[in-house]
Amino acid sequence: MEALHRTSGRLIRVVVTGSESTGKSTLARALADHFDAELVPEFVREFAELKGGVISFADHGPIARGQMELEDSHASVAIRGHGLLIQDTDLLSTVVYCDHYFGGSPQWISDAARARRPDLYLLLGIDVPWIPDGIRDREHLRAEMHEPFLAAVVTSGAPYAVIEGSWEERMRLATSRVAELLESRSQKP
Repeated sequence: MEALHRTSGRLIRVVVTGSESTGKSTLARALADHFDAELVPEFVREFAELKGGVISFADHGPIARGQMELEDSHASVAIRGHGLLIQDTDLLSTVVYCDHYFGGSPQWISDAARARRPDLYLLLGIDVPWIPDGIRDREHLRAEMHEPFLAAVVTSGAPYAVIEGSWEERMRLATSRVAELLESRSQKP
């Protein structure tokens, strides 16, 4: 476990994002363990499981609100602790998928995604094996979805790193980027 520098009450948010079955949940959990950070799970996974994997346009409001509630509840815990919050996705993912499947997302969700921009995005590449889990069903769209995620991360204005390679390489790269962020924040007054 890597020691964290106290953030003087400032929350530092790192979001793991990208196309389906790229190891987001696994990497987010490993980073949270490594840095002894608070972990925000992905709200839409449980939502999709309850709906049998079928999500409609009307579901995006409840998905966005559920994700924000999860983030906010975990943020209050993180700010009382080390101040680092690792998120297994955020509203940017909701916007990307809504745009892709329905031709656009509700403006309030796009606005909320911008307002809640993290300190760092870790965008996972599609160079790892697909792992089916009963909810993921778009293996053939992983490459197609990577580009909108990259464009959205770039457009967000948040710092980001593309994380690719073996599972071990991904962990090494992600850990390094988070450590760099923490070090840079600890040096600010």
